[in-house]
Order: sequence, then structure tokens, then C-alpha cells
Amino acid sequence: MRASIAFLAWAMTADAAYLDKRQAVTTITITSTAVPDYFQTSPELFPGPTATSVPPFLAESNPAPFGPSNTFVANAPLETGEPIMGDITNTSIFSLMGNLSPYFPNPSGFGVQEYPLPLGANISQVHMISRHGSRYPTTNSSVYKFGTSLASAIKKGAYNFTEDLSFLNSWNYKLGAEILVPIGRQELFDSGVLHQYQYGALYNPNTKIIARTTSQDRIIKSGENFLSGFFGLSWSANATLEVIIEQNGFNDSLAGYDNCNNSNTYVSAGGSNASATWENIYLQNATKRLSAMAGGYNWTLSDTYNAQTICPYETVALGYSAFCDLFTFEEWQGFEYSIDLSFAGGSMFQSPTGRAVGIGFVQETLAILQHHLVTDANTQDNVTLDGTSSTFPLNQTLYFSFSHDTNIASVLTAFGLTQFAQFLPTTGPPANQQMIVSHMEPFGARLDIEIISAPQPVAANRTTSANTYINGPATKYVHFLLNQRTVPLGASFAACGKRTDGWCELTTFMGIQNGSLATAQYDYSCNGNYPSVPYGSLSNGVPQST
Repeated sequence: MRASIAFLAWAMTADAAYLDKRQAVTTITITSTAVPDYFQTSPELFPGPTATSVPPFLAESNPAPFGPSNTFVANAPLETGEPIMGDITNTSIFSLMGNLSPYFPNPSGFGVQEYPLPLGANISQVHMISRHGSRYPTTNSSVYKFGTSLASAIKKGAYNFTEDLSFLNSWNYKLGAEILVPIGRQELFDSGVLHQYQYGALYNPNTKIIARTTSQDRIIKSGENFLSGFFGLSWSANATLEVIIEQNGFNDSLAGYDNCNNSNTYVSAGGSNASATWENIYLQNATKRLSAMAGGYNWTLSDTYNAQTICPYETVALGYSAFCDLFTFEEWQGFEYSIDLSFAGGSMFQSPTGRAVGIGFVQETLAILQHHLVTDANTQDNVTLDGTSSTFPLNQTLYFSFSHDTNIASVLTAFGLTQFAQFLPTTGPPANQQMIVSHMEPFGARLDIEIISAPQPVAANRTTSANTYINGPATKYVHFLLNQRTVPLGASFAACGKRTDGWCELTTFMGIQNGSLATAQYDYSCNGNYPSVPYGSLSNGVPQST
């Protein structure tokens, strides 16, 4: 029998103009039927022995890393090994697809090494915000329109595609819309299993935690698959999945753009504009090459970009796409950078609403760490839910939330992680680029925030095992991990110091974050009347000063 889901929300008054990131209202009917005993799997009638071991706590007990061959290996049911022209490094193009990359841990890290927990220290709390798994394209997106339009033209039989495009003569658009594909379910299940190994011992089996999700099908299903991986198929005995409506007019920190009007208008189009400028540079040769094979079809630069975009979508949905090897390795590097530009100017530090869209989740996290409810309606936080401990508990050791890629990018911005504020020019990638979307927001991406208690201050230099601690009182730390790699807080906040482990003392971090709400300028960023400025004019995730 399907687990029941709490469906709660608080409506806010707002004009319902069409906004690209907002979704159409859907109605879900849940039914339940009795089944004969011989079809019954829950509760089990003759289960046999069911003893289990103590829960794992690998995040505390793991002495790794053991060198460059860290065990960052994902299951691989997809065909991703097609040869790509110009690839001399044996690098998978599926790690160059920005937010459309199937999940993989950041291969190069964010500038620091990973360190085991010092003897005597312990992790007391974890806050995770996760993106959904791999999915079909968004309804009415450019790639959807490209696919359906191309399929319609092919059916008319008026064109004869040749050479590398000859497969199009019998091609048809077969993709669904928005919901998880099979590998997307696996990505979140695997993430739940990983988190069980990492943090399972933090769960008190005598309690039932609340996890949170938006109301979109792919987000709910991502939460359910994650909880199945973490707890098992009977996860509803251990957790309740709280559903926050993701629609225009409802407050939801996990879809912070819904009540941030300016994030969905032309004033936030800098990222799209920057990406289009770069596309017109890196896809010139590809467009000429493919147009010559199009057999009379009016193949445009926009078609070329959409053909690249359909490659990851077809691959995660169908297992293979013939569009993938139409492009050179350098053109796939260009594709990654086009998405980096889009995120920089649309959701992060070059966007006027970059901080505002993510500030709600930041304020919720800080409230839990300070042990108080959220009762002030000064962001997109749902104060009806966040204002009561039955729906916003303050005593959990594990907090799991399920969200979207752009929302998590804005959460990183709202926290003020200026390591990712580097300006990205529209002429090509800069040296030592920090903000690479495939390393930050692939499908199934997750940000884990660990709260660590140590019996004494931990030495800032962890390069040797000697003298791990220095003299002083018990100290708490915060540790950010994005896709299994440490984000060094000292790179963004000088007050955290240049620690080799990337941690920050919790009191220092909280002092820094006390100003995050004011810095985000939530009401003005989201609802103010300010002009659109060219991409590159902004650098702090808020509108230009007047």
C-alpha cells in the first residue's frame, strides 16, 4: 500500500502571470485497495529472521582518502561510451553536460582535499538539499519544440538527411515530459543508500523524521526513492514526506523562484543572453557541418544547440542517443560553458535575484541551528509550516529536502559562497574556472551540511596526522559537501581562515550568516522596479545599486 503523504501549503496573494519556471496545476487522486494474503507484501506474514546490525556511520569512521582512485563509481546502465571526435583525454562527454549530466561526484574537488574526522570528534547533525534525478525535458522547452517540429517535418518525407544525419530519416521524438526517467529513480535511490552508509547512525529508530519536497511529481518521486534507499521500502515507518505546493501564489523555499517575480522576467535574462552569445561563437562550425547534411531542411544554429541538448535527454530516457557523436569534444566543452553562463547570470552571482531565490532555505537552516521556528514572512518561507514544530521540527539529527538545480544554485549564492562568483566572459572559459555546473548541479546533485563537535579546536593545517588538535575548549564546526566533495568555506569567508579541511567554526559561520537576509534584499530583488542591466554588470547576486 502506498505511503500517505502530508500535503500542506500556505497561499500568498500574487498576480498569476505566466512564468517559465512555474508549472501548471495538476490533480492527483490516491486510491487504496485491499489485496489477498498471497499478494500481500506489507505487513509481511512470515518474514523469518529480521535481525540487523548497528547502523553505519562512514562519515565518522572512514579513514579515507587513499589516493587518487577514490571509490567515486556510479552504476552505468546507459550507453555513454560512443567515440567523440577530438577526445584525446578519454573524458566522458557526459561530464560536460552541465545540469543535464547524469549524476557523478565532482572529479576534481573544490580546492581542498578530503580529511577523515579526527579521533574524538563526531557529527551531530546533517542538512541535505538534493536535486531530483534525471528526467524528461520540460514541457514546451526549446528542445521539446525542436524534437516535435523535426519529427513532424520528417514524417512529411520532404527531406533527405545524409551522412551523419541519415539516422533522422527514420527518427521520431519519443520523450515524455518532466517526470523521472529510470536512471533518475536510481540516482536518488543510490543517494539514499550512500547517505545511509555515511550518516545512518544519526537516525534514532524510535523516532519518525520529517523530510520535505515540493509538489512536483519528479521531486516527490525523488524523495520517495531517496528514502527507500536510506531506510528501505518500508520507509514510511521512519519518515513522513511533507509536500509543499510548488505553484504561483504559494510560498516554498524549495522552489524559491515561485514567489520571486523578478527571477522569471526579463530583468533576470542575463544568463540566457550570455549563453546565446557564446552559442553563436562555439557552434558556427557545427552548424555549417550539419546544415550541409540536412537535405534541404532549414537547419539553424538554434537547431544545432537543441540537437546537443537532446543528446543527454535521449540518453537518460532511452539509453542511447545518435545525436551525441554529431559533435566534437571541443563542442561539448563549449556546451558545458553555455550552461555555466546561463546559471551564472540566471541563478547565481551575476543575477539580480541570485541570492533572493535561495535565501528562504538559508533562513530555515539557520533557524534550525539556532533552535527557533520561522514566523516572519520576510522571504518565500512557508511560515504556516515553518511556524510549528509538527511540520518544522527542531530536534532532528537528519534533515532531508528535495528541490531543483537552479534553486540549489541560488542557495549556494544566498549563503554567500563567493568562490563561485567569478565572472564568466561570453568569449570563452576563464583560467581556473570555479563555477562549473556539471560539478555542482548534475541530476541528483546534493549539498550536505555537516555539524561537527570536537573535544578541542581542530588544527587549521590537517596535512599531517600529528597535532590534530590544539589547546582550547570543545568547538563546533560546519562542513559543506557538494556532490561528495568539500566546499572550503575559507575560500568565501576570510573569517573562517585558510583551513586545509575547508571547515569553519560554527560560531564564526553563524556570525557571518546573520547578515545574509539583509544582503539578499529579498523584497526589492524579487518585487522591486529596477532596470535590466547587461550581463556582467552584477557580481553579488542582487540588483545594481541605484
